[in-house]
Amino acid sequence: MKILFFGTASISKVFLENIDKKHKIMCVITKQDKLVGRGNKLTFPAVKQYAIDNNMAYIQTEKFNDEIYDELKSYNADAGVVVSYGKIIPEKIYSLPTHKCFNIHFSLLPEYRGASPVQQALIDGKTKTAVTSFFIDKGLDTGDIILQDIVDIENIDTADTLFQKLISCGIKTMNKTLDLMEQNKVVPIKQTGQPTFCSVFKKEDGKIDWTKSATEIKNLFRGLFLWPGIYCNIATGKLQGKLLKIIDCEVVNINSNKTAGSVISIEKNTGFAIQCGKDSLLLKKVQLESKSKMSAWDFVNGYKITLNDKFV
Repeated sequence: MKILFFGTASISKVFLENIDKKHKIMCVITKQDKLVGRGNKLTFPAVKQYAIDNNMAYIQTEKFNDEIYDELKSYNADAGVVVSYGKIIPEKIYSLPTHKCFNIHFSLLPEYRGASPVQQALIDGKTKTAVTSFFIDKGLDTGDIILQDIVDIENIDTADTLFQKLISCGIKTMNKTLDLMEQNKVVPIKQTGQPTFCSVFKKEDGKIDWTKSATEIKNLFRGLFLWPGIYCNIATGKLQGKLLKIIDCEVVNINSNKTAGSVISIEKNTGFAIQCGKDSLLLKKVQLESKSKMSAWDFVNGYKITLNDKFV
């Protein structure tokens, strides 16, 4: 099949590479280059680099003007595949291919429409999610469903491991969808049920509220594992005011009458537990601002953390 591919995020490249093994990529559509890092280095989207390396046509745009419309129309594409593109595609564009355009979305739609379904599912403590292929329409992730493949979420999953599961499943879902289109066997289904939504996370979303349960905080850790992580400020001692990022932790059934955010246990060779609204969180690996990551036990010994210390 002749394919128009829309993608920008780094995971998009994996899907593009896979389609390229079986189908003809007519054009790669992606967003503009951006400045990255402290050095403001101009960086290509990964799919653009793949297109250049493999002599593919590509378009970088923030707006689909008549010139781009005419170019995309000239490819006479059979289908459009959208994976983490990051922009709304207008109807005149998504209607161009014979079989229209479909999106690969990492949630059990209509649950978690929007930009961060993987992270939000973990934060909410879900045990299942899905990869959904659906036709693009005028709404945000509202189109008719083509396929939906369930993915289990384990307690040990973080955003990192769950993304890997979903990418693997997503490639299979994408290929099955293309096969159905090629065989003219697609039977779209309307989305049913109450939709939920998720948005882009900000750095401040990682700040810990110790009055929440240890399980809620651990789920926040799982969801924001890749970025921005979870963190708090040290409220007492010589490190007062310093920011501490949590790199590894687990829920433990240790409680005390101390206020939330208080150190209630020092666990030899492991770390220290902090009282939460319910249960406590055992910190196993941490990173003090401007310092390298270290075991929480080394942090206890190096900075003399005691049962009287508090975190906010």
